[in-house]
Amino acid sequence: MRTRAILGSILASTSVLIVGYQAGVSVTTSDGTSVSLPVDAATNGTAGNTNAGNGSSTPGTGTAAAAPAASGPADGTFTGSSVSTRFGNVQVAVTIASGSITDVTALQLTDDDGRSVQISNRAAPILRTEVLSSQSAQVSNVSGATYTTDAYLSSLQSALDQAGA
Repeated sequence: MRTRAILGSILASTSVLIVGYQAGVSVTTSDGTSVSLPVDAATNGTAGNTNAGNGSSTPGTGTAAAAPAASGPADGTFTGSSVSTRFGNVQVAVTIASGSITDVTALQLTDDDGRSVQISNRAAPILRTEVLSSQSAQVSNVSGATYTTDAYLSSLQSALDQAGA
């Protein structure tokens, strides 16, 4: 089950990246050259951090898209993919400011039955604290909440991928 959840999150993250890259925006710079930029999903369709002054006039070369990765993760709130478990779906959003994770919000936690809700309500604050402390999705599993932990961290990683972290 864990392998399936990990593969699902990888597939979802890859799909988001591919769709985001294909839905590009063309910007004309002050010197008249045209640069093709990917749409920044966090700002709902506006061009993200640009490298428009690089003099590149070849759209789609990826030159402009490379600038945000070099400067670190983008600031904003990014919603991770919804990860399905046998006890329900899990989805989180991460807020990044000045290159640091400042908040993690559980948008949806497992809710198949009362026990699932109990486990999620116990695990979510622990996971949030661990993520804020480590500044990544590389944290220890919460004992007794394996499915919730795996899904939470998969959703978080997809949000971090969107931010360029």
